[in-house]
Amino acid sequence: MRDIIQSKKRGNLVVISGPSGAGKGSIINEIVKGNDQVWLSVSMTSRSIRGEEVNGREYYFITRDEFEKKIQEGELLEYTEYSGNYYGTPRGKINEHLQMGQDVILEIEIEGALKIKELVKDALFIFIMPPNMKELKTRLKNRKTETEEKINRRFKRAYQEINEVTKYNYVVVNDELDCAVSKVRAILLAERCRVDRIEEVYVGSEEELLHESLVDNKKIVNLERKI
Repeated sequence: MRDIIQSKKRGNLVVISGPSGAGKGSIINEIVKGNDQVWLSVSMTSRSIRGEEVNGREYYFITRDEFEKKIQEGELLEYTEYSGNYYGTPRGKINEHLQMGQDVILEIEIEGALKIKELVKDALFIFIMPPNMKELKTRLKNRKTETEEKINRRFKRAYQEINEVTKYNYVVVNDELDCAVSKVRAILLAERCRVDRIEEVYVGSEEELLHESLVDNKKIVNLERKI
């Protein structure tokens, strides 16, 4: 039997941002795990690989010269420079996956997210917030991948980035990972249920007859009341 509501098949473009150390990557990893309704667009960067990162998983790691060439050739949806390195979103297969009905997640810096907001009016924006600034600094230090100077620079920038939260649709505080993941999943589900995604409301012949009989009975009752 045909569903009463036919909604848009196209998926949502979901932009997830937040200060470095807020735990965006950990949340996204849980969201996409075993979920074929979500596709993660891997960003590109000119920075060096950290720790156990893998090329093509966390980022596509390329040289600065290669990145600038891709800028010139228009291969990036957006890009920005952060802490001396380029970060950007390859156009690639984003539209293809949206047309397939998958939600496409972009994990990008706030500057890049605001560029996406100008380009894609119906994109969804989620800001991941640390529980507090002390915890944020602890997380940055525990990475043990950067100098104290770089950590302090990221920490100072985090204050500026948090001021941009009002430009997003949702904010999720990542205090406990499981709780934060559940909230993001709930947001994605709720967005799928938005009324403006409805393309058609179908009422079958039997339902039409029932509706007409109810309307006719209501008219008879109203007439009897007047008499």
